[in-house]
Amino acid sequence: MLHIGIIGLGAIGQRLMKQFLQHPHIEVVAVCDQLEPLARETAGSIRGAQAYTMYQQLIADPKVELVYVAVPPKFHFPIVMEALRAQKHILCEKPLANSVEEAGEMLKVATEANIIHAMNFPLNYGAAATKFAELIRENYIGKLRRLQLAMHFPEWPRPWQKNNWVGNREQGGFVLEVGVHFIQQTLKVFGDLKNIHTQLELPTDPLKCETGIIATAKLEDGTPVLIEGISEIAGKEYIGFTAFGSEGTLSLENWGQLKAGKLGEELETILIEDAAPNQLIDEIIKAVDGQKAELYDFEVGYKAQVILEQLRKI
Repeated sequence: MLHIGIIGLGAIGQRLMKQFLQHPHIEVVAVCDQLEPLARETAGSIRGAQAYTMYQQLIADPKVELVYVAVPPKFHFPIVMEALRAQKHILCEKPLANSVEEAGEMLKVATEANIIHAMNFPLNYGAAATKFAELIRENYIGKLRRLQLAMHFPEWPRPWQKNNWVGNREQGGFVLEVGVHFIQQTLKVFGDLKNIHTQLELPTDPLKCETGIIATAKLEDGTPVLIEGISEIAGKEYIGFTAFGSEGTLSLENWGQLKAGKLGEELETILIEDAAPNQLIDEIIKAVDGQKAELYDFEVGYKAQVILEQLRKI
């Protein structure tokens, strides 16, 4: 049984907490949030869980073996560094930190520590992204000609995501919040990015995040990459991660749908039921037990952070 403490009980923390609570080999033994009523209410709904309002208290709890960090990016660094000093295993939300410098220091200390350090990049454990990667490996599209990421948002922050940081320039914005997932997929499936050039559309309020981006980059072999996004527009939200090849096109759309077609064909939704992705929690348990596991560690988070900050010009 792996004993977990959760720091941050907002929408993201609550989402993964439900998965923890349903897993037979996980026990949530502590929760922490600066809002004391939320911490106490959440702990009260979990048998035997302790409520904390200070992250240092949760990390110091001897029952906690792994700390799940689900707070805004600005607060990842101090919490993760405290957990590293306490030799606790860590699962951290993306992005890894609030700067490249912070991410680099976290990676350095985590690498030297005898602990599991992992990032929550959920696309890796979904059927659509798993099938996408399989088809690329099987050469479904032939030689890659272009990789493209499109992110369209009628409203940002989205209605379910209103808070005091997702819409600000320091630690929010759709490039950071959404783009990070597909930057990580690019690194995983296609390799490193270089020659990044970016043009941001920014509101007059210096505290508000970007409303548009057009960026270009190249893979190591010179294949062009186009990243474009825009918010405050008519229409529906759309996110598309598309690989154009010499023999066909493959597109991962809106997180869970996969479309494909050979040259001369229409793009059609393809079945993903035969994909067999690993599950994040199972992989964490395997890693803690010393087994080989599919986890994306702080090195992956650091590489994504470097690219994100080039895109955001920070």
